[in-house]
Amino acid sequence: MTIEESLNRLIKYIESENYRGWDPYDGLKSSIFRLPLFKNNKLIRFGVQQIIKRSPINLRRVLFIPKGYNPVTLGLCIQGYTNLYKSNSYSKTDCNSKIEFLIDELQKLIPNGYSGACWGYDFDWEARYAKIPAYQPTVVATGIITNALFECYTVTGNLRALELCKSASKFVLNDLKRTYEGETFCFSYSPFDQQQVFNASMKGVRLLSQVYSVTKDEEFRLAAQQAVRFVVNHQNDDGSWFYANRSTSKWVDNYHTGYVLDCLKEYINCTGDNTPKENLSRGFNYYKNNFFEKGYQPKFYEKSFYPLDCTSIGQSLLTLCKFEEVEKAKQVSLFAIESMQSKKGYFYFRKFRYYTQKTSFMRWSNAWMMAGLSYLLYKEKSK
Repeated sequence: MTIEESLNRLIKYIESENYRGWDPYDGLKSSIFRLPLFKNNKLIRFGVQQIIKRSPINLRRVLFIPKGYNPVTLGLCIQGYTNLYKSNSYSKTDCNSKIEFLIDELQKLIPNGYSGACWGYDFDWEARYAKIPAYQPTVVATGIITNALFECYTVTGNLRALELCKSASKFVLNDLKRTYEGETFCFSYSPFDQQQVFNASMKGVRLLSQVYSVTKDEEFRLAAQQAVRFVVNHQNDDGSWFYANRSTSKWVDNYHTGYVLDCLKEYINCTGDNTPKENLSRGFNYYKNNFFEKGYQPKFYEKSFYPLDCTSIGQSLLTLCKFEEVEKAKQVSLFAIESMQSKKGYFYFRKFRYYTQKTSFMRWSNAWMMAGLSYLLYKEKSK
């Protein structure tokens, strides 16, 4: 099957589901978590959420967990349609129509009480170091969505997309907490915590840099520069980054590394600050040389191939293409299509050594694969 055929089948599936679907972390949407015993018990909530996520059998129907409408899914699909628009693979009119619909939907999902546009997930999320209610914002969700909106603006000239990015930059500047080291700082993951998660902070950096490239507002550039310096100061000697700046997060994985690299590259491009170019080069060399078994099979962790995961695959396609490794990305995509795509068009969640979790997750698997495959298709057609 060709990349374009695979992508068409995937898009047909996503649209047939009206962009709705289950998520690995949606276990708390079950009505049992409204009962007094489960409503506020963090240990139980976190544990059951993980069991539902990791189960080889999809328990969501048994637990009456409905398919959700995740803002990040909508953002990644905007990114996908934008890639199709510029690759001339779809009708520009159709792409614009779908983009306008998704922007309308995103505007409806902006929570009240913040300085600007922002987004979260459509489910309560019990993380190790934070508790984030449904639809309440994180810089990760907001940064993924605004990156899609900014790409949409640069390709199609959609001014609504740009205005949402400008608005969201106020959320990053005013509502996120900051942890300082000298004159540098790390943005928090959300307004509800003080975590120092490198890829999360860099998503805030990317948004501020993108908006700066249009408005030339020095406040945005300076904040982005200070936050970039925090992250590059924490780069490991081999070029990698740990997930976060805490003793319990000393792991290195594929897609979080890809996020950091993509955001750092965009910062350099949007601000003209070439100071971190050497960090970017070392980081990408580490990424390319350590996260691909046999050169084209995406590894989840630096030292472990399994699980084969669709967010890792989708992000691999985006990062490899951004760094002009298009042929390598093509090999990755063909391997993923063969290994992970259902005949119905959707992509499986994860493949382990002895079994495959075949649940269709709209945000985690399908939306990321739409973004990755569509960008690869654009890069292939623009050679």
